[in-house]
Amino acid sequence: MLSTKNIKKLRDQYIGPSFSLSYHEPLHIVKGKGQYLYAIDGKQYLDAVNNISHVGHCHPRILATLEEQNRLLNNNTRYLHDNIVNYAEELTKKLPAKLDVCYFTNSGSESNDLALCMARNYTGSNQTIVIAGAYHGHTKATIEVSPYKFDGPGGAGSPDFVHQIPMPDPYRGKYRSNDGDIALKYADCVQQILDVLHDDNKQVSAFIAEAILGCGGQIFFPEGFLAAASTKVQQTGGLYIADEVQIGFGRVGSNFWGFESENARPDIVTMGKSMGNGHPLSAVVTTKKIADAFNNGMEYFNSFGGNPVSCAVGRAVLKVIEEEKLQANALQVGSYLMDQLNDLKQRHNIIGDVRGRGLFFGIELIKDPEKLTPASDEAEKIANDMKDHGILISTDGPDHNVLKIKPPMVFTNDNTDQLVETLNKVLMEDNFN
Repeated sequence: MLSTKNIKKLRDQYIGPSFSLSYHEPLHIVKGKGQYLYAIDGKQYLDAVNNISHVGHCHPRILATLEEQNRLLNNNTRYLHDNIVNYAEELTKKLPAKLDVCYFTNSGSESNDLALCMARNYTGSNQTIVIAGAYHGHTKATIEVSPYKFDGPGGAGSPDFVHQIPMPDPYRGKYRSNDGDIALKYADCVQQILDVLHDDNKQVSAFIAEAILGCGGQIFFPEGFLAAASTKVQQTGGLYIADEVQIGFGRVGSNFWGFESENARPDIVTMGKSMGNGHPLSAVVTTKKIADAFNNGMEYFNSFGGNPVSCAVGRAVLKVIEEEKLQANALQVGSYLMDQLNDLKQRHNIIGDVRGRGLFFGIELIKDPEKLTPASDEAEKIANDMKDHGILISTDGPDHNVLKIKPPMVFTNDNTDQLVETLNKVLMEDNFN
């Protein structure tokens, strides 16, 4: 096995410089199990940020399923096979009626790219509404609808067919929790874009949105915003694309999908990350009407999407979520974590806001409780200090001042105690008060 020093040297030589590493001193991880990762020196780390290994790192049932199917067959979707149809049926049973046609892909970016293509085909338009700070993928088409990218370092700004609304952030946004009915005020920002498009004789194509803004800083929208905003778009002939790549499959605890917790009704749902528990698997699910319109004579083919191995893995993930009651675990542990973090907030002035649902949390750090100045450098230091104490978290948001917590769904109350006690220790050691 290569040494850490040699890996760094070879990485600098052979790996594109745009690939980033976490932490000031990158970790050399060689093993994973459940909610834990293990470094080459044997040190154990509590993984509180990896929502890709949804049911736990190296889950034995997932590994056994993958190996068993791989020994039998792995080919493309031009041949008949049980797994793709069984998985499509099981997956769509988790979704609202009429969302019952599946397209299997390999990543969340690819799913969102395909969803945009379908929406533009269906509406005959590419006019797209997005939320400031949102991230939907790394392809050209998804970067174009990701303010997190196009307004960030190296970005070229918004294309003329992409229209942003302000981030519906009740804590530091344009409208805040003490400012009347902010859900309707943010939804009215969507209506204003629709009015401009109407006046310009343009048809809206889609409103693409996560139910909880992930890279934007774990932002939980004002109650009623997403339902109102998406309905306005749908009433004018546009589609609502629900991006469930980060929060789907029971992570929010209260529901299997994030959009359900917001009472929104999508026309297209995209998913990925946790769907394959680390195996490259993602999907787009839509209605028969939209799928039929997309079937315009140009074949849709994906060399790997929907292959027997991927679909076997996806089916196993669904079974593990259900049989191990991981959605219920997310609800219970998440509630416990919220209580613990709110208690911590009372002891440390740098914690401006704690927000979460299920096992998806953001802790926003601020320097000044009146001006709400983002504590970006402090957040970065805390994340690195937590790593040194054996717990992995990260930072996000436009100002990178939000501590992000989104662990594997097997996270426990004991893990919560370790996380919160360590965070308290780090905050006291760094004297961030």
